[in-house]
Amino acid sequence: MALRLLYLIFVRLAGWLVLLVRSQRSKDVEILVLHHQLAVLRRRGKASAVVGG
Repeated sequence: MALRLLYLIFVRLAGWLVLLVRSQRSKDVEILVLHHQLAVLRRRGKASAVVGG
């Protein structure tokens, strides 16, 4: 239990450090990729609603 908690804390801290070190450009690219993925999922939802409806 304590080992799991220590692992989760370590993973969270490592994630924060990665965010601090990354450049603004890489953050912008990630936002663009996530925006594209969201658009694809929205289109898929509309397509399945039409097919299923």
